[in-house]
Amino acid sequence: MTKPPGTGARAPAATGAPPGAGTPASASTPPLTHLAEPAPRFTHPAESPRGVQLTDPAEPAPAAPLTDLAEPAPASQVTDLAEPAPASQVTDLAEPAPASQVTGPAALAPAARLTDLAEPVHSPGPAEPAESTSGPRVTHSAEPVARPAADADSRATAGVTATAGAETVAAPASAGQAVPAGAAEGPVVPGGPDLPSAPPYRSAFSAAPLAMAVVDREGLIVSANGTLGTLLGSSPDALAGQVAADLVDLTSDTRTWHAYREVLRGHQARLRCTRRLKHPDGHSLWVQVTVAPLTPESPGVLLSVADISARRELQARLRHLQMHDPVTRLPNRTLFFERLSAALQAESYEQRGTGRIGLCYLDLDGFKAVNDTLGHRVGDRLLAAVAERLTRCADEAGYGRSSAPLAARLGGDEFALLVEDSTGTEQLADLAESVLQALQAPFDISGQRLSVSASIGVVERHAAGTSATALMQAADTTLYWAKADGKSRWTLFDPERNAHRMTRQALASTLRPAIERGEFVLEYQPLVGMGDGRLRGVEALVRWNHPQFGILTPNRFIGLAEEDGSIVPLGRWILATACRQARRWQLARPDEPPIFVSVNVAVRQVWDSDLVADVAQTLAETGLAPHLLQLELTESAVMGSAGRPLQTLQALSDMGVHIAIDDFGTGYSNLAYLSRLPVSVLKLDGSFVRGFQYEERDGTAVRPSPADEVIVEAMIQLAHRLGLSVTAECVETSHQASRLRRIGCDTGQGWLYSRPVPADRIAALLDQRPCGRR
Repeated sequence: MTKPPGTGARAPAATGAPPGAGTPASASTPPLTHLAEPAPRFTHPAESPRGVQLTDPAEPAPAAPLTDLAEPAPASQVTDLAEPAPASQVTDLAEPAPASQVTGPAALAPAARLTDLAEPVHSPGPAEPAESTSGPRVTHSAEPVARPAADADSRATAGVTATAGAETVAAPASAGQAVPAGAAEGPVVPGGPDLPSAPPYRSAFSAAPLAMAVVDREGLIVSANGTLGTLLGSSPDALAGQVAADLVDLTSDTRTWHAYREVLRGHQARLRCTRRLKHPDGHSLWVQVTVAPLTPESPGVLLSVADISARRELQARLRHLQMHDPVTRLPNRTLFFERLSAALQAESYEQRGTGRIGLCYLDLDGFKAVNDTLGHRVGDRLLAAVAERLTRCADEAGYGRSSAPLAARLGGDEFALLVEDSTGTEQLADLAESVLQALQAPFDISGQRLSVSASIGVVERHAAGTSATALMQAADTTLYWAKADGKSRWTLFDPERNAHRMTRQALASTLRPAIERGEFVLEYQPLVGMGDGRLRGVEALVRWNHPQFGILTPNRFIGLAEEDGSIVPLGRWILATACRQARRWQLARPDEPPIFVSVNVAVRQVWDSDLVADVAQTLAETGLAPHLLQLELTESAVMGSAGRPLQTLQALSDMGVHIAIDDFGTGYSNLAYLSRLPVSVLKLDGSFVRGFQYEERDGTAVRPSPADEVIVEAMIQLAHRLGLSVTAECVETSHQASRLRRIGCDTGQGWLYSRPVPADRIAALLDQRPCGRR
C-alpha cells in the first residue's frame, strides 16, 4: 500500500545507548521479527504505519534483547546519546511536518529529516551530557552516518533506516511508496538490538575500579557504585540515602568538616583528605577522599574514595628504616630529636604529666680501642649488645609508669635515654645507676669476653623555657665532666659549674683580641731581703682588665692562654713591658742599687717560640742588664726537661739571666736535677710558710707545725750548699718573717711587705725606709 502524505507512524521515545554500542545495519540485514519485550500496539488507525511490518510479541527475538522498550524509539536516525540531534534535523511537534517528514497522529512527531546524507551527522564525544529538545527525545549515534554511493538524485529517492522499538522501519523518500523492512537502500543508521537503556556514564560509573558516589547538596548519597560498596563492606543500594560524611569520617575534625560543607554549597572547588576507616570485618584501611562538584548545571558532588593502605604501609616501612639505626635497631638521632622537640612543646607538657623532662647522655669508655684492635665488625656487635641492655633498663624504668624512657643511638658510641614527665633528679640518678650496673657484666662477642664502661651526663629540669639545643648542650657538658672526673660514672648538671665553663669559653674566645686591644696590665709585688729589709726586686704579675668581668687574676686566663697558644704573644708583651719598667726605675735612681724584675715563663713559650732570641732582643731594646732579669718556671715544667728546654735554659743562663724554680717542693722535687739545671734561685711554695704561724680552726688555736720548719730549714741549707739563693712566698706575718730570717732564708715575698701594686707605687716604696722592719 502507498502511504498518504502527512501520515506515518508515531515516533516513540528513544532509549539511551553508549557511544558505539549500536552496530550499523546494512541493506541486506533482515528485519527484526521478535522482541525481548512485547512491541507497542497501535490503537489508532492513523498510528498504524503503512509499509511497516508488525511483529508478533509472542515470539522471542533472535537478536540481543533491548534493555528498555517502555517507549519505542522515534522513527528517526539514531546518532549519539551524548548530545541531542542538531536543530536542523529535529522538527517541532507543535508545527505540522512537511510532506517529506514522517508525522505523528495526535501531535505532529519530530521525525528527523536528514538535510544532507552526504555529510556525517554531528557526533559529539562520549563525555558530553545528553540534553533533550522539545518533544520526544532523539538520541544520536557515536558514529557518523555512512556516505551513500549514489549521487544527489539517488539521495533524494533513498530512504533512511530508523530503529523504532524492536522494528527496523524503512522510511520511503517519496509518498506512497512502501519499502519492506530491511530492503532500504542508501546509508544505514548505526544502532542495534543491544542498546542499553542507561546513559553511557552510568556504565562507566558502575564498572569503574575507583569507589565513587553521587552526593546531593544535603550530603546524602544519591547513588554509589559497586566498588564503594565493596570498600565499605556494603551494597550500593544500602549506601543510597546515607550521610556521606559519616561513611568516610569527614566530621572527625572541624577544619575538614567546614571544607566539605563549603564544597557542598559550591563555595569551594575541591576537597582532598586522608582518613582511616574501620571495615565491618574488623581491619582498618587508609583511604584518600576527594569531593568535587559535578557540573554547574547538575546539583550535588562526586565523592571518590581511593584505598591507599598499601601506600601507607610502604611509607611506614620507609619511615621506620629512615628513623632507626641499622646496627642497633634503636631510634636514631633524627627520631630522637623529633621526640624531644615534641616533648618540649607547650601543649605536650601543660595538659598532662609533671611538666619536667630528663635526659641521660652516655658515651662508652674505651670503645675506640675495641674498633682499632678487633675491627668494626666486632665493634658493631658490641654496640648492638649494649643497645639491648639499654633497652632493658629503659623498660624496667618505665614499669608502672605511663611511658618508658626512649633509648636511642645518637651516633658512634653515644646513646641517650629520654625521660618525659620526669619526677625529679632522683629518678634520673636511679636510671643512670642502673645503666652503669647493667654494663658492668662482660659481653661475649665473637668468642671473646669484652668489658666496657660508660660515662653518663644527667640533666633534669622543667620543660618550660627549655629548648632541645639547650638540653643537649647541657647534657654534653655534663658528659664531659663525667669523663674528666674519672670516667665510669654519672655526673649531674651543675648550673654554677656550667656558668664557670661558659665564662671560661667566653674568655678563651676573646683572649687574642684582648692582647691586640691592650687590655692587659702589669702589677708588681716586692721581693724584700730578709736580713736588711731592703727592696731587692719585684715580680711582674699580669692582670686582664676585662670590659665585662673586670680585673681578672692570672689563674683565670693563663691556663686558657697555654691551651690555645696565645701565651706566646702575651709572654712577649709581659717580658718587654716589665724590662722597660725596670729600666725606668734604674734611670730614675742612678745613685742607688738597681732592682731586678722577675717574669714568669710558661713551658709552651720554650717550645713554641725562640725564647732566647726574644729575651736578647728585649734586653737590647730596653737597655736592661741581663743580671737584672729573672725568669721563673714552675717546678713541673723544669724538672724532667731535656733536649730543647734544657738547651734554652742553659743559653739564657750563659747570657747572664737568672733562672728561678717557682713553687719548689710541691711538684716532682727531683733533687738530682738541681745539679744539672742552670738554676740560681729556689722559690719555696707558700704552703710551707703557712705552717709557721698560729691558726684557729673551729675556734681552737693550732700551734705552728714543727715539721714544716724542719723541711724549710733543710731545703734552705741544701740550696745554699748548691750555691742557690732561696725566696719564701706568702709571708704574711712578722712572726713568719722572723723564723725565716733565723733559719737563713734570703728574700721574702708576701702581703707583709706589699700586695701587688702598679708601677708608680713601687717607685714610692723605693723612696721609703726598708720594708718589713717592725
